[in-house]
Amino acid sequence: MSYVLGLKCKECGHRIPAKPLHVCEQCFGPYEVEYDYAAMKGKVTRESIAKGPKSLWRYKDLLPVATPKVGFHSGFTPLKKADRLAKELGCRNLYIKDDSCNYPTYSYKERVVSVAISKAIEFGFDTVGCASTGNLANSVAAHAAQAGLKCYVMIPHDLEQGKVLGSLIFGPTMVRIRGTYDDVNRLCTEIADKYGWAIVNVNLRPYYTEGAKTYGFEIAEQLGWQLPQHTVVPTAGGTILPKIYKAYQELIQLGLVEDNKPKIYSAQAAGCNPVVKAIHKGIDIIEPQKPNTIAKSIAIGNPADGYYVYNAVKDSGGWGESATDREIVDAIKLLAKTEGVWTEPAGGTTLAAAIKLIDQGRIPKDDTIVISITGNGLKTQEVVVDELTPPRVIEAKLTEFDQLLVENQATAVKREALTAV
Repeated sequence: MSYVLGLKCKECGHRIPAKPLHVCEQCFGPYEVEYDYAAMKGKVTRESIAKGPKSLWRYKDLLPVATPKVGFHSGFTPLKKADRLAKELGCRNLYIKDDSCNYPTYSYKERVVSVAISKAIEFGFDTVGCASTGNLANSVAAHAAQAGLKCYVMIPHDLEQGKVLGSLIFGPTMVRIRGTYDDVNRLCTEIADKYGWAIVNVNLRPYYTEGAKTYGFEIAEQLGWQLPQHTVVPTAGGTILPKIYKAYQELIQLGLVEDNKPKIYSAQAAGCNPVVKAIHKGIDIIEPQKPNTIAKSIAIGNPADGYYVYNAVKDSGGWGESATDREIVDAIKLLAKTEGVWTEPAGGTTLAAAIKLIDQGRIPKDDTIVISITGNGLKTQEVVVDELTPPRVIEAKLTEFDQLLVENQATAVKREALTAV
């Protein structure tokens, strides 16, 4: 059954029935899905969830979709105990929530898109689209192909080639728009109004954002129905962080987990960090920025939900940190070397910010920490191509291989000596 009551404005509380609308007619605040938690209690249980599929749809009762239409293999990604990375950082209980392997396009966006496109079909739309910095375009194109819907994806003109190809392969109409993501998003708002299409992160935004809760639900379930004490999350448009926090609060309200006062932290690139700057100033005004960073997937200078990220961080007792491009690349390499996970710059940003938070003592090293990895590095090879030493070419002779080993061992000795100094 559906426990959805309708939509409720997050600012003035105005209520309407569930419809494809994202802005309140009374105060122009954003709508959010409202649920009947009293009716859920005792019916939505650990046992009822465990009977569900090993996908994000195991949490269907906590989502705004009556009948899922796509995303049957999305979600339920690994929560990896990152012992080798933990040793590097001096931590005891460090986990990686790894959406870099999320099916079918290897990012957390499968979660929000599965819910949004299922809802679009429920509403009767035949055309879907999005404004995207890459990962969302990939996911919308793939899920639209699964559902047989017409699809338009709008992206900034300078996206990484891997993300462009990662959408085009699914056959959407792609439009590259000269400007930043914020320019693309403004145009998509006009497109949704004029053509009546389901733009997943515009007029379907209330339903789209609910899909991000499944990231938090999975963390709690995979920790044995416990909440981590600290969760570090990248911030772009601001969708995922408040919804992870909402997921934790819903589980507490339903009695599925104990309230251990989980803290949540925002990670942004130094070249686009309007939310982190607001957190550091202690002011809930998000001042727009012009992005200048290699972390293009989170380079949103005027985040739609930045205010709600700020509030979630402050309410939880968390904090925010930024990472330079150099720190992002170093973190990408560290995660790959220690845990065998290749993340895109968004994940590098999150790990780099987490390292700073740990070094500052804001996150105690003995507590349970979850670092959110939301996308795959295969899509952003440009970021590391000049950082890696190309392999030597030798003849197919054992003597040449022997010489190669000697040289490698000598290099390793020199490196250890420099490290000791």
